[in-house]
This record gives sequence, structure tokens and C-alpha cells, in this order.
Amino acid sequence: MKLYDIAHSRAGDKGNTLTLSLIAYRLKDYPLLCEKVTIEKVKEHFKDIVKGDIVRYEPPNIASLLFVCHDALGGGVTTSSRMDAHGKTLSYALLQMEI
Repeated sequence: MKLYDIAHSRAGDKGNTLTLSLIAYRLKDYPLLCEKVTIEKVKEHFKDIVKGDIVRYEPPNIASLLFVCHDALGGGVTTSSRMDAHGKTLSYALLQMEI
């Protein structure tokens, strides 16, 4: 199953840091997200893009995960030569992850 079957994502980018939220459509799927979408899995999924550390947060009272990805935007949105490989594009890439 791909993540987009059970969740959606929002993203933000600032400087060279990417934030990706992963939000379960149904509360019952949240434990599966917590179990399957680990920092290691996200690092492997973005191994060619994210060069720095990834930190995962589990905000209380909402069925979501937040990943803060450092050194992820080719130097930053305004200085990168990448073709729109920033926030929203990378949130869609996250949803392609198999779990």
C-alpha cells in the first residue's frame, strides 16, 4: 500500500529545511503511520534529496506526524538549481512511499 491510500500531506520549506506533515484520513490508521513511517524509512525514501538529519514529531491530539528534514533543498529555494523539488512536490513524493 502507498501512503496516499491512508494519508495526505502538507509541506513547508524555509531556507534549506523542509517540513513534511503526514495526516491520516482516518484515526484508525494513525498507529500504522507511526509504526511504518520511521525516520529511517523517510531517509531511505529521500536518500538522494535529503542530505542532513531528519527529526520526527508526533503532535498531540491530532493524527499526524511531522518530519523536519535538514539540508534538503539544494541550498534553499531561492538558490537551488533544482526544478521545483521543494515543499509541495516533496510532499507528493512522500505519499508515494510504500508501507
